Amino acid sequence: MSQSKPAFALASILTASLASLALPAHAAGQEKCYGVAMAGENGCAAGPGTTCAGTSKVDYQGNAWSLVPAGTCMKVDLPAMADGTARMGSLTPLERDLPKM
Repeated sequence: MSQSKPAFALASILTASLASLALPAHAAGQEKCYGVAMAGENGCAAGPGTTCAGTSKVDYQGNAWSLVPAGTCMKVDLPAMADGTARMGSLTPLERDLPKM
């Protein structure tokens, strides 16, 4: 067995690992914004009881995110909550508008 095969295998593994750390091309210039997605229209991480993209259960679910242009998350125009409190997007998961278990 030649020395180049193990070296090539190692290089391939390292390349694949590093590629997984980069943002996808469609995400460049965008950021995760929690609490702005409509039910079923989120990206991944929709909290307990959900699996991934498209699994949020309620509109504006606080622990579900969507990609938005960088710098606009807190500026997304959202309707007020039922009690009249302003609803805003967040760069971190929120405890509001979670589905009832």
